[in-house]
Amino acid sequence: MAFYRYDGVCFVPAGGRLPRGAIAVEEPFSPLVFLVERDPENSRGYFAVHDIAELDEPEGANLLLPAVPAEKQDALARFVGRHGAGVLNTAFLRCFDVLKGWREYGKKPARLNLVGLGDVGGTVLTGLKLLGTELADVGIFDPDAKKCARYEAEMNQILPVGDKETLPNVQILSQSALFECGALLFTASKGVPPVGEECGDVRMAQYRANRDMLRAYAKRGRDSGFCGLFLQISDPVDQLSRAVFLMSNQNESGEFDWKGFLPEQVRGFGLGVMCARANYCAERGGGAAGVCAFGPHGNGLVVANAPDEGYDDELSMRLTERTVTANLAIRKLGYKPYIAPGLSSAAISILRMLRGQWHDAAVPMGGAYFGCKTRLTKNGPEILRQPLNGQLYRRISESYSKLKEFDAAWAD
Repeated sequence: MAFYRYDGVCFVPAGGRLPRGAIAVEEPFSPLVFLVERDPENSRGYFAVHDIAELDEPEGANLLLPAVPAEKQDALARFVGRHGAGVLNTAFLRCFDVLKGWREYGKKPARLNLVGLGDVGGTVLTGLKLLGTELADVGIFDPDAKKCARYEAEMNQILPVGDKETLPNVQILSQSALFECGALLFTASKGVPPVGEECGDVRMAQYRANRDMLRAYAKRGRDSGFCGLFLQISDPVDQLSRAVFLMSNQNESGEFDWKGFLPEQVRGFGLGVMCARANYCAERGGGAAGVCAFGPHGNGLVVANAPDEGYDDELSMRLTERTVTANLAIRKLGYKPYIAPGLSSAAISILRMLRGQWHDAAVPMGGAYFGCKTRLTKNGPEILRQPLNGQLYRRISESYSKLKEFDAAWAD
């Protein structure tokens, strides 16, 4: 393979286009990025690999399993094994801009902007204020100006626990400044049924209203050339993450031109609380060692008592049912269950993400956003790959397939 230098990166063409101005070099160097060109609607845009065999893998639930190492261990394969690499899909027209923005992560304190100061948004903001000591500041926006004024005043009147700690400043934003940040957190929501008036899956009842509201933000992010992260928090997280990605890539005529977000720029934050609830239920059933969760935040969730060794299908199915219905238990008490989701799914998981730690999020896998353990690395986003019990993997595959086959009536 040939190697090229551009803006401090070593590019290796593997079917994708080179950036204009790339210069040929003799040897590979790190950071190394393979350039591919694949169907943008159903393929990833930028991701990390540890083995050259991962370059040509099919995209689906199999990305949760350990990769099969390449048989041919030539010099390039050995280089990737030692240093890792990224894979960039040049079918996305802004891919090189996003790659440049990605390389800036972690070099300075992050600025986060939060849209929506309802129950969830206020909880997320409180968590970020208290725990996000490494953040530069947090911008807030809500159509209700009084809410913005209230939260700006109250958040900035909170003392740090330690004398040497610095808490992030909270600032009120104008709509024009929403995408002047490293990550935009979207918690705004419409159509949340009042307590006592729920019918079926509350999250799916919100899909259309929230998707329509998100359209304007997806367009604004596209028009601004946003290279940061769009973090989807309002429900249904997984389906709306997919919708934001697709809507950002449509022109004024509704045609896909792939000038918007790369799929990895959108991440859904709903699985964290499901993991927390699964552990809560397991602890009250005699132990929580090894509990893990995969898939959507709601129907389709897959909980396991252990990922591989010690997996018990009957126990795992019971844990799944208890976890999925745990929010209904809070509603029966007469309250909306927003504290644990705001903290576990959003504030804590987002801070883990920014710190490069493993966290729970819905990430692109082919044509769906699927919840799993993931992290951000210098070579791109990475999914936790581990041995999975055969029965568990079948459950995960079924859940993934249902997300891919998301009812066209909802998507229209």
